[in-house]
Amino acid sequence: MKINIKITHVIVVLMLSSTLFSYAQKSKIITISNPLKIDREFETVEIAKKALGLKSTDLLDKYGIREVGTTTFLISQCVDENGDGVSDVLLFQPKIKASATKKYELVLKNDTKTQEPEAYCYSRFVPERTDDYAWENNKVAFRTYGPVAQKMIEDKVKGGTLSSGIDAWLKRVEYPILNKWYEKYTTGTGTYHKDTGEGLDNFHVGDSRGIGGVAVKIDTTYYYSKNFITWKTITTGPIRTSFVLTYADWDAAGNKITEVKNISLDYGSFLSRFEIAVSGTNSISTGITLHNNDGKTEGNLKEGWIDYWQPLDDSELGTGIVFPKKTMVSFEKYINPKKELCNLYALLKVKNNKVIYYTGFGWKKQGEFTTKEAWENYLTNYASKINHPLIVKIK
Repeated sequence: MKINIKITHVIVVLMLSSTLFSYAQKSKIITISNPLKIDREFETVEIAKKALGLKSTDLLDKYGIREVGTTTFLISQCVDENGDGVSDVLLFQPKIKASATKKYELVLKNDTKTQEPEAYCYSRFVPERTDDYAWENNKVAFRTYGPVAQKMIEDKVKGGTLSSGIDAWLKRVEYPILNKWYEKYTTGTGTYHKDTGEGLDNFHVGDSRGIGGVAVKIDTTYYYSKNFITWKTITTGPIRTSFVLTYADWDAAGNKITEVKNISLDYGSFLSRFEIAVSGTNSISTGITLHNNDGKTEGNLKEGWIDYWQPLDDSELGTGIVFPKKTMVSFEKYINPKKELCNLYALLKVKNNKVIYYTGFGWKKQGEFTTKEAWENYLTNYASKINHPLIVKIK
């Protein structure tokens, strides 16, 4: 049997018993083990419908996950990944203590209507602000820029943006803010560049890579794409938002590069997952802007992360990128006379025309990372979790 199962922030090891009982006979028992000596939470288990042994006519949305011996359902989310209008993947986030194991069961929900959890993980195309694509969860928010913003720059029209860098919106509340902040902008009732208690956008991207934009280095020069040209939202919900951005082919010293970003952000995570389909190069770099170059850069090849801790207005900000093991080749603090071209870059191997990494930030004012050491400890633990996955068995 071919099993289709994966996890976004943790790669799942799945063992499926040879005999699958129907729900009329027996519930599916999902056993999750934590091989690390650290507690695990906010890691999304993703299980395909086929791996659960459901029939093609069974509606995945009618099933729920609960811990064995309890009657309370965990928050879960069903996703239609292939776009055929039928959910084919189930998401949920277990809490597993260090070196512990828990059992969950997949059961058919009754017909009682339950209140839908809030879609903390949200993304959308934003035509009212030129043509951004923006995304957020309960901890962080990001955006990047589309073709109209690029054309405005090329036509010398005021208000455009030419960049494939990733912008950070520094939120410090748990509830969604994207629509609220954009409404301030479009109605003229306020600005998201001023903090009124929820956070603000004071993170400048420009020509830089922002937090996690890509580039190709040829000799001593970094080349990169322009704005995305198409977008597709895959899902939003309580557990995850995900979407795809496509870029026009771009040139790196005579090499034609293709680039498609599949980006997701899960509940509770400070890092977005980037899975980038790329051709035309055997290696690719991803970077973090150095802004005024007045902070401290670090990199750890063994653990697989880079980061930059910097002063920012009246606070401090940690930015970082985490990589699966043995994918980061090296890292470089690249300094250029033009400030916006200064980035901390990591060089990655391209395998099967793909690279994967996790990128994001921790703002001191938000409260969870008040020191550089706290931020780097988060990156260290994050790397350990993606490289030592939860073990998931279905019976």
